[in-house]
Amino acid sequence: MIHFNEFVLDNGLKVFVLEDQTVASAVVNIMYDVGSKDEDPEKTGFAHLFEHLMFGGSVNVPSFDTPIQKVGGSNNAFTSPDITNYYITLPAQNIETAFWLESDRMLSLSFDPKVLEVQRKVVIEEYKQRYINQPYGDVWHILRKMAYKKHSYQWPTIGKEIKHIEDATMDDVKAFFHKYYVPSNAVMVVAGNVKTEEVKRLSQKWFGPIPAGVKPLRNIPVEPKQTEARFQQVEKDVPIDMLYKVWHMEGRKEKEYYTSDLVSDLMGRGKSSILYQKLVKEEQLFSGINAYITGSFDPGLLCITGKLSDGVSLETANQSLNQVIKDFKNTEFTEENMNKVKNLAEFSMTYGKTEILPRAMSIAFGALLGNPNLINEEEELLRNVQLEDVMTKAKSILKEESCSTLFYKAK
Repeated sequence: MIHFNEFVLDNGLKVFVLEDQTVASAVVNIMYDVGSKDEDPEKTGFAHLFEHLMFGGSVNVPSFDTPIQKVGGSNNAFTSPDITNYYITLPAQNIETAFWLESDRMLSLSFDPKVLEVQRKVVIEEYKQRYINQPYGDVWHILRKMAYKKHSYQWPTIGKEIKHIEDATMDDVKAFFHKYYVPSNAVMVVAGNVKTEEVKRLSQKWFGPIPAGVKPLRNIPVEPKQTEARFQQVEKDVPIDMLYKVWHMEGRKEKEYYTSDLVSDLMGRGKSSILYQKLVKEEQLFSGINAYITGSFDPGLLCITGKLSDGVSLETANQSLNQVIKDFKNTEFTEENMNKVKNLAEFSMTYGKTEILPRAMSIAFGALLGNPNLINEEEELLRNVQLEDVMTKAKSILKEESCSTLFYKAK
């Protein structure tokens, strides 16, 4: 059981404190309830652009990294379709530096035109290197657009196209910041060698004066049920042919999310899985194949990714994969099979919470999902899934008419 305390400032900032006197360090993790799904379809990539802008100087601090380095700390951030997360790790005795820095950039960015131009160029270069010039870099641009027709999961966090970042104005940047980067739209987790009363004092001192703002109301279109199979083939300069399949599944807020997660594990997690044993080891059609889920807050995707063996056509590989999926849905698995994947999944969950930073992030994720105690409940939710639930769920998810298939062919 991971124990933590919580309180809320008058401006709406939710604060969670995880005391662990066995470590010498501390973490300040701030998670904003905004991701790429919140973007205007004609102005995408802003959530990710802001991840960069937030390190370009705030209203009273021209350089963010230098003060952290001076006190022996480090910092980073990441963006997803659902959230944007910022974290600082530093010696516990220097924790007030993190409060000072994070509160100043929550108060206001510098909005320096030079910073915008620098970070715009950085993001555009990242777009080119990771998504245009890298083999298979555009896979999720294609798959998301295939799978989602209404929901804003239809573009990746980097954005739909470079032009949206190229055309971003300072007015656009200010509007996005003032809408989403407010205390009432954030969760802060302070973890490590800290005391709750001291965290309360520092939180009130540094974050208390910041105006609450108005927590944005989401109005994201619900993705309609997919009723026919979708297919696309691309041919590009890549090393080998790849096969991708995705199906719609529940979001993380829904109880059956864990059932669907175990469907993917039972089908394609590791070398003992059905997919690997049949298609890699026995038939040697693939050199590697796995199944996984996107883990989205809103209804997400169950995915299969396969690297084809030399000389095998995409048509042959797809036909055999479809047959294995069909057989999988009709296989009578044992409790032993089920317990094996449960144990692996539970181990991953538990191991992922051994360090302070992942624990802080888990509490923040849960808080934005509406249940900060999810960090203590996930393993039990997983254990409570029954074998019959998994097999019923496999039949309901893995339908041909709700599948989107991508042939990614090497020239």
